[in-house]
Amino acid sequence: MSPAYGILSDDFTGGLLVASYFEEAGIECPVFFDTDAAGEADTEAPIVVIAARTRLTPVEEAKAEIARALDALDALGCGTVAYKACASFDSTEEGNIGPAADMLAERYGDLPVLFSAGFPEFRCTVHQGHLFYQGMLVNESVKRFDPVTPMPDPNLVRFLSRQTATPLGLVTHLDLLDETTARDTLAAHVKAGHRHVLLDCSDAGDVEMSTTLALDRRCIVASDPLVISLGLALGRGHAGTAAAPRHAQGPAVVLGGSVGPVAEAQLAAFEAKHPVLRLDLLAGDEAALTGQALDWATDRIGTPFGITTCADESGVKAAQAALGRLGAARLAERILARVAQGLHASGVRRFVVAGGETSGSIVTALGIRSVRPFPRGPNGGGFCVSEGPDPVSFFLKSGKLGATDVLLRALEEIEEGSR
Repeated sequence: MSPAYGILSDDFTGGLLVASYFEEAGIECPVFFDTDAAGEADTEAPIVVIAARTRLTPVEEAKAEIARALDALDALGCGTVAYKACASFDSTEEGNIGPAADMLAERYGDLPVLFSAGFPEFRCTVHQGHLFYQGMLVNESVKRFDPVTPMPDPNLVRFLSRQTATPLGLVTHLDLLDETTARDTLAAHVKAGHRHVLLDCSDAGDVEMSTTLALDRRCIVASDPLVISLGLALGRGHAGTAAAPRHAQGPAVVLGGSVGPVAEAQLAAFEAKHPVLRLDLLAGDEAALTGQALDWATDRIGTPFGITTCADESGVKAAQAALGRLGAARLAERILARVAQGLHASGVRRFVVAGGETSGSIVTALGIRSVRPFPRGPNGGGFCVSEGPDPVSFFLKSGKLGATDVLLRALEEIEEGSR
């Protein structure tokens, strides 16, 4: 049986998060961090996820990776395909959400391609085409401090239209109150020549109606709520009885690469109970900082500890001034990935990682090609374990999500899940 639904996530944490919702519903959903592994897979799972790293890569590089992933999903026979972005549709005026949508339109010819951003459960919404984060326009919220994708224009129709070959249309919250009105609005956009249409995501009702509209589509571009809701609908009747996985045994570490108020508060809560090494990106070269971290960690392996490149606003600005916006982010990712390799060689088998791009760097550096996600639990999704004779457990989270004590609770959940 071919999968009913294939999801290409633009980062690792987002792919794991949606998979946890399906596993919670009893729907098997393997997550592949390697496109070749997905292409080689012999799976009868109704839903599969390829978690890529296409959010911040250069456009042409991202398009090549997206094409390879879509080839793999098509080879598996996926009936419906989703390109999954994060709730705030993090991107720049160049991409990579728009280019992905253009590729879907060309490949499948199922127009219009439906867009849906936001995550009302976490107070990220889209109303009248405008993105709100924590109740504020995104460009006035804490998201404006994001060092790589600050999302300066809250009008998603206008912002995303800069990324696509043709401008987007909009189906508003008021249109989504009635299915006939919503479908008529979509038809009008198609008649007007729109290849892509954004759907508002103001509340759960908008998600429900968007799911109804998406059920007969070949492909969508969406954030978590629609990706999850559509998957639960397509996977209905495929719930299995596979035994829940168990977490790996071994020492644990928290690695933090995300920056901003949410990430800083979470690290501070962890640091109040456990030691944390804060690396200054400007205090040495990559090898020296990696060595410093591993030397510091040597005597701490076996008890919880953390290592982070997180800095306050002034520290972020200083690093970006010296290294460039993307250069600073990539350096932090490389350092933490090398640290993870060293810690793994020293016996660490449980990794709690804060930051989507950081998660991707670390998992890739450790050579993890696929994982079994855990069902969503008290601390949400993002928990997984690699399969094989030497398993490694992870909790991978977006820098923007989670309660203040999420890092502490994640370690506790992994410990409990290994018994």
